[in-house]
Amino acid sequence: MNRLLCVKPDGEVLHYDKRHLFTMGGEADHFAKGRDPLVVEFRGWRIFPLICYDLRFPVWSRNVFGYDLLVYVANWPHVRRIVWDTLVPARAIENQSYAVGVNRVGTDKHGTGHSGGSLLVSPEGELLHRMDGDEGVAIRSISRSKLHKLRERFPVLRDGDRFRIEV
Repeated sequence: MNRLLCVKPDGEVLHYDKRHLFTMGGEADHFAKGRDPLVVEFRGWRIFPLICYDLRFPVWSRNVFGYDLLVYVANWPHVRRIVWDTLVPARAIENQSYAVGVNRVGTDKHGTGHSGGSLLVSPEGELLHRMDGDEGVAIRSISRSKLHKLRERFPVLRDGDRFRIEV
């Protein structure tokens, strides 16, 4: 599995297994596809973690779980940076949630460059923070009350198409 681990303050360990394997990178030859989404509750926030290539599949990230924060942890290369910079904000807007994209920096063993571009985006698509080029840590505040006011004022999630994902 290509697995994301979440360790809560009480020591509970949760995991999410990547749903969309990157076939062009041979992931399907080494990993099994994940089946189950994960929503982590933390300090009143509902957090939906996903992995890298999952970003390209909006149905999988559709906000049918009532999450507040969408988190993508990625190994997104510089040559496809425009996609990263476009889709993370798009997922925030279409799901009326905050979105965080955490991306690597440096060059991998194949010579592929990764330029970072970690970002925090508001539910309305506003870029709240961006990190480029170097490793780093950022601390930012987000507002659950602003999120809920937006959802009350402009309730697009209620109008979404109903569908079912078969796994």
